[in-house]
Amino acid sequence: MALAHRGGWLKDASGAVDTSLENTAVAFQHAVDLGYRYLETDVHSTADGVLLAFHDTTLDRATDRTGRIAALPYAEAARARVAGREPIPLLEDLLGSWPEVRLNIDIKGEEAVIPLVQALRRTAAWDRVCVGSFDQKRIDHARRLFDRPVATSCGPLEVVRLRAASLARPLRPLAPTVPVCAQIPLSHSSIPLVSRDMIATAHRLGLQVHVWTINDTAVMERLLDAGVDGIVTDNTEGLRGVLRRRGAWHDSSGGPVGDR
Repeated sequence: MALAHRGGWLKDASGAVDTSLENTAVAFQHAVDLGYRYLETDVHSTADGVLLAFHDTTLDRATDRTGRIAALPYAEAARARVAGREPIPLLEDLLGSWPEVRLNIDIKGEEAVIPLVQALRRTAAWDRVCVGSFDQKRIDHARRLFDRPVATSCGPLEVVRLRAASLARPLRPLAPTVPVCAQIPLSHSSIPLVSRDMIATAHRLGLQVHVWTINDTAVMERLLDAGVDGIVTDNTEGLRGVLRRRGAWHDSSGGPVGDR
């Protein structure tokens, strides 16, 4: 599974990598044009409950305006332009623009939980998303509010339990888990998280393993050899090339595509 992180990198007219247009319609369209079927994004809610596809808590780094999103009305946040050029999309814009695409959604703030549930109700996109959070209470809150089955990834405590289970000798099975996948970095605070034992344990429990954010194609190759199920990347062209060489690239038509 290839996931375009915040839409992934673009290239400017000279061919240089442009990282400035993350989480914009331009970046997502580029990934879709490459054949990506899975897009990764983040959500924050404005003060009046409008759900934005945006990573940071504030507008300061990525846009031409400033302020904490949760404290701003949508009318003000809507004036911001990513890299001074592109508007911040609504989550519902992404769901509506590419109905054939699935979205991996990271809930960045507690205030975004209820607007996310409401957005999924309005769009009937329950089966097109995987929802996660770096806050265990936040993802648990969202799970309680979903009134339809929704795929979720492990929260931090669930990742700890999974890693601990992979180190047990003999393996002690965990109780049935709610998530469908563990989405993890290679390491956290210098502690390695991804190993063949961890991947095998996750698979035994019926969980997929997705690793983020991997931009080095050599690391992609090693992870695929180890058995990971998904890679989250900014280097969308690089990951596509790796999967094509392996005959494992599935474009937007759903069929496998080899190197060509």
